[in-house]
Amino acid sequence: MDAIISAAELLSALQDRTILDVRYQLGGPPGQPQYEAGHIPGARYVDLEAELAGPPGAHGRHPLPELDVFTTAMRRAGVRDDRQVVVYDGGQGWAAARAWWMLRWAGHRDVRVLDGGLPAWTGPLETGESRPAEGDFTARPGAAPLLTADDAAALARTGVLLDARAAERYRGEVEPIDPVAGHIPGAVSAPTTENIAEDGRFRSPEELAKRFAALGVGQGTEVGVYCGSGVSAAQQVLALAVAGIPAALYVGSWSEWCHDGSRPVATGATP
Repeated sequence: MDAIISAAELLSALQDRTILDVRYQLGGPPGQPQYEAGHIPGARYVDLEAELAGPPGAHGRHPLPELDVFTTAMRRAGVRDDRQVVVYDGGQGWAAARAWWMLRWAGHRDVRVLDGGLPAWTGPLETGESRPAEGDFTARPGAAPLLTADDAAALARTGVLLDARAAERYRGEVEPIDPVAGHIPGAVSAPTTENIAEDGRFRSPEELAKRFAALGVGQGTEVGVYCGSGVSAAQQVLALAVAGIPAALYVGSWSEWCHDGSRPVATGATP
């Protein structure tokens, strides 16, 4: 199953898909006003903080939401078990990938991310708020691999654990959000910015496969991804899917890892 969809392909069959607008920016303005000012026709806004994540705490800044909260949000957005879902954001791909991963983890079989996000869209926009018919989505959690902190630590030793944050955060030179700087021992630095081409779209499957091979990831490699709070790491899992490589997500990520002072922390440019 393809993980992404082009704007042209979406435009050609817009009425046959459920569209979710997940515009989100860490520390930025809420996405709802942007959505109401102009969105892809029929799209329903989904709030990442309230509907794709639970309250921040010991398990990270964006832990998994309660299953009933997520299910209710998806049904309100018109998500059906038998209908393809297309998710987009403002172009960065992080928030859309979080929704993509959540739906896949919860058992939806046909979810794609709009390649390039809203900036790539060439069709019409509508304003206000779309109100699609109630969906019938039923969550079946566990369909996509999910890592705990212990799983991530083990994978860093036995497979490849990718750190999706900026390289300077990985090295521990800066930490603008979490209380401790550094990375999980054994993890490999793999910033998400390198998954995207100059036009804002994902690099080709061949280019991504070459990129991940250079990081020690190939077909058959056991691979997991983390970031600061499980959002940008979802984009890395998506990029790996485009390259044909399945990967697990450590949702708690660094914000959960460093919350426990007993867990080891590495710094510097090497794992």
